[in-house]
Amino acid sequence: MPFYKHYSFDLWLTLIKSNPAFKTERAKYFYANFNSAGKSFEEVCVVFRQVDLMVNAINEKTGKNIDAEEMYLMVISIINNYSNDFNDVDVEELYNEMDVLIFKYLPEVYCDNSIDVLRRIKESGASTISLLSNTGFIKGKTLRKVLSLLQLDELLDFQLYSDEVRLSKPNQAFFQLMLDTIDKNKHTELNLQDIIHIGDNPFADVKGAESVGIRSLQINSNHLSISHLLL
Repeated sequence: MPFYKHYSFDLWLTLIKSNPAFKTERAKYFYANFNSAGKSFEEVCVVFRQVDLMVNAINEKTGKNIDAEEMYLMVISIINNYSNDFNDVDVEELYNEMDVLIFKYLPEVYCDNSIDVLRRIKESGASTISLLSNTGFIKGKTLRKVLSLLQLDELLDFQLYSDEVRLSKPNQAFFQLMLDTIDKNKHTELNLQDIIHIGDNPFADVKGAESVGIRSLQINSNHLSISHLLL
């Protein structure tokens, strides 16, 4: 069973995935409430995808973090032909409305084996488990509640989110923070080769892990699944 003393996991497309209905309802909300330019619903959906990809690329490049509120303002700006008139936008209320939607259309566990694999690692008593996640439209404070509802939080020793520490993978400092947060009382002798980070992104996850000298495993975006950890 567990070969590693500590397992670090990415979140999105590694342990969980979006509920498609959430993205649809989110786009409907912006189409109805922030669309003075009269964009089509399909165009609003495209804007969300563009902002998501752009911000993810920026965060990976700089190693820092663009906040969810800033991302939503980008979406509003682009929908309205790059207007920068945000006077009528209550960003706090907007994020709260998005929170309502995400709990109504909860993300899903990535696959049937996800919880079983985490539980088997945890129950061995030989290993600890953590989460190292870049965030985008959804903040860490929301994701902690999501993982509690999905019963994933009880399997994690700690969770680290980019928006809470102002760092994004593959930034070495983010991975180092994960290393520094591991409970050394549980692992009196812990070498870098005793630690593995698992994720779907070959750049943010694999390259990031390699930059601090720990093992890595790419899953889901290739031919491997989380079950490979038990082989």
